[in-house]
Amino acid sequence: MPESVLVVIYTPQLLTLMLERADHAGFWQSVTGSLDDPQEAFATACAREVEEETGWRAASSDLEDWKVEHEYPIFPQWRYRYAPGVTINREHVFGLLVARAFEPRLSPEHTASGWLDWRDAAEACFSWTNAQAIRTLAHRANQELPSLASRGRGRG
Repeated sequence: MPESVLVVIYTPQLLTLMLERADHAGFWQSVTGSLDDPQEAFATACAREVEEETGWRAASSDLEDWKVEHEYPIFPQWRYRYAPGVTINREHVFGLLVARAFEPRLSPEHTASGWLDWRDAAEACFSWTNAQAIRTLAHRANQELPSLASRGRGRG
């Protein structure tokens, strides 16, 4: 089964970076991507995908493993990317707190970006797993308030 990562990038104010897919107008998402090989660590894949899709350089240690996995059917329009007969993907969810909203350098995979309040970002997602991950931000932030302001030190 292929494995991928989902990275929710957000600020202390819970603004969430959303990216519009180039191959499907109106499909908004967080940073996502497949592992380059089965031995690649999830946090390494996250850091690589964040830089590829936004230009933001994050260390693996900047990423928060939310210890959430989803298995879901691969959309038919993307199955050509996988071996014949592969129809299910396992996704690992991570967060990346940044100190402030930044202007991403978009990859060819995306045509637009925006920083949205977490509620609006969750509504904008085409993927239920992405929306669900974003909806956990308020709960996570309430549990981490004392340390939230001291984190978010990525290198844009």
